[in-house]
Amino acid sequence: FRSDELRLFRDRLRIDIPVEDLIDADGLTPYYHPGFRSPEYEYLMERRRALQGYLPERVERSRTFVMPQAEVTASLMEGTGEKIQASTTMAFTRLLRQLMLAPEWGHRVVPIIPDEGRTFGMDGLFNDLKIYAPGGQRYEPVDAALLLSYREARNGRILEEGITEAGSMASFTAAGTAYATWGEPIIPFFIFYSMFGFQRVGDLIWAAADSRTRGFLLGGTAGRTTLAGEGLQHQDGNSHVLALPVPNCLSYDPAFAFELAVIIRDGIKRMYVDGESIFYYITVMNEQYAQPAMPKGADVEAGILKGLYLFKASADKKAKVRAQLLGSGTILNEVVKVQEMLAGYGVAADVWSATSYNELYRDANDATRWNMLHPGEKAKVPYVTSCLAKTAGPVIAASDYLKSQPGMLAQFI
Repeated sequence: FRSDELRLFRDRLRIDIPVEDLIDADGLTPYYHPGFRSPEYEYLMERRRALQGYLPERVERSRTFVMPQAEVTASLMEGTGEKIQASTTMAFTRLLRQLMLAPEWGHRVVPIIPDEGRTFGMDGLFNDLKIYAPGGQRYEPVDAALLLSYREARNGRILEEGITEAGSMASFTAAGTAYATWGEPIIPFFIFYSMFGFQRVGDLIWAAADSRTRGFLLGGTAGRTTLAGEGLQHQDGNSHVLALPVPNCLSYDPAFAFELAVIIRDGIKRMYVDGESIFYYITVMNEQYAQPAMPKGADVEAGILKGLYLFKASADKKAKVRAQLLGSGTILNEVVKVQEMLAGYGVAADVWSATSYNELYRDANDATRWNMLHPGEKAKVPYVTSCLAKTAGPVIAASDYLKSQPGMLAQFI
């Protein structure tokens, strides 16, 4: 700085420094202290005391959180039977209602919707739980005569933000950090068109990750095939690929209601009981099909959370030609059809549900790195490798997303 600039700066801020002291003998600007009893000093110290220290620190004062009872998710575990069809979006809405009505902690569940509540079949929640509006219902909606009418109230529990993913992400971040900011654990469920999430507000999702936000992002009408009739703007083939680089975001593409229930229940435990600073991205679809009951077996639940489990083994144990079929989301139904087609050609194919190609890759990548850094110790085996190591035949993976997503696993199979 030139001396005349410093003098102007001193005069503007009314700092008590003599002109001859503005620049010392070395040409440097001196350190200025207003005095330990000055109003400026007292004000700064008062602000530091209010902030509970001199350096930024995450102080968690969160209350003890009790896990949901198993009955909350029991209905999703049982399936719908062969005659009743339902989508994973419908299953999520059903689970969300049960979570919100749970005693003791259900009031902590906050649904956030950027305008598409009816597309996701969530209008059934409007009448009972209502949409939050600080001034209450001030107009008569066009569907006022309907049972599932749009209802606003001062004590509404649903945040219907209007067409603003950015505004909804702000609400998601505020709710998802309340465990630290206010000492109140709040569980946000932000559901949006999957194409309009990581692609449209990716920077805000990264900001939420940096803030150690906890909660659930739900990508509705997910994949490239769900809403193909509405054009490319809804054909999401990339959201799971874009979710992979966010290190504390766990992404899943469940095919069935029981998978969804297992993931959400485990997410609540990890985030609100164990206190992990992670959040989830889960895709749900509009296709309706018979929802199977959760298969028996001790490894099924663990496999769902790790990203892969054997959903339907081939009944033909003597076939000479075998194959392994991996699928995720609604595409898993097509994989099951392929299993039946191949059986007609004498090919015994096993069907694996890949609930998360991303989590499989992260696990395999972590194992590879650990092995590289510990050459003298017993090597770790990636989970996906251990699942498929004893199987026979080629491995064919399918998803509704870019080929690069399942393709990441090729080196570990």
